[in-house]
Amino acid sequence: MAANSHDQGRLPAAFLRPGSSSFLDFLSEHAPERLPGRVGPPIEGPVEAVHGTTIVAASFAGGVILAGDRRATMGNVIATKDMEKVFPADEYSAVGIAGTAGIAVELVKLFQLELEHFEKVEGEVLSLEGKANRLATMIRGNLGMAMQGLAVVPLFAGYDLERGRGRIFSYDVAGGRTEETGFASVGSGSVFARGSLKKLHRTDLTEDQVVTVVVQALYDAADDDSATGGPDLVRRIYPIVMVITEDGIRRLTEDEVSAVARAVYDGRLQRPDGPQAPAV
Repeated sequence: MAANSHDQGRLPAAFLRPGSSSFLDFLSEHAPERLPGRVGPPIEGPVEAVHGTTIVAASFAGGVILAGDRRATMGNVIATKDMEKVFPADEYSAVGIAGTAGIAVELVKLFQLELEHFEKVEGEVLSLEGKANRLATMIRGNLGMAMQGLAVVPLFAGYDLERGRGRIFSYDVAGGRTEETGFASVGSGSVFARGSLKKLHRTDLTEDQVVTVVVQALYDAADDDSATGGPDLVRRIYPIVMVITEDGIRRLTEDEVSAVARAVYDGRLQRPDGPQAPAV
């Protein structure tokens, strides 16, 4: 009895042994059932799950901006009008999620732990390239669920301290990673958002101008994709917008996004199809 009481409150031996700087590797060895995509038997038949929709990103001279709409759907039903789908990964990066919402949010939380664990073990921050690779590995681990219709397709953006600029990475359901130039979009409204970004984005735009461009892109996506929610001025539901620069990550306040959304809305009253591409 004395030995048992002495052991109470102590960490398991697995937590005290030297190991990998990857929290994902640690979890795979000691609690694999807690990893996304590795719980339960194969699913038979269609699954009705909440899905997040459109995420956009665009770079500017001082960094990169990541933004997402707030709508989540379940089939043809609007499941949530104010879901948050853009999250800080660490001080200099953020991830936006499209696809099966429950698995995506769980994956983002695990990704945040992965980066924090690496920093604590190694005593330094993982490079942006390394973060993008770690996220690709995690998405690949969900491939079995993706093949059954429960896919997660994130968009990752951050400020590269070594290169001194913002960078954007997109992924496929198998974890294939692509670095995007200038702008990118994922989700059900991504085709329409990308068309808008292609028309409006330029490399010489300021931070404020690029914020307007990404909100315009989400507005265009909502105009043509029923699963994407546009700015809701009545309920005061606006896109989540993250700005990432050499000073770190900053989420725009509701008042800041509201001012941009109202300016976009007022402009659409005059030109419903949106602004023309700016002159070069």
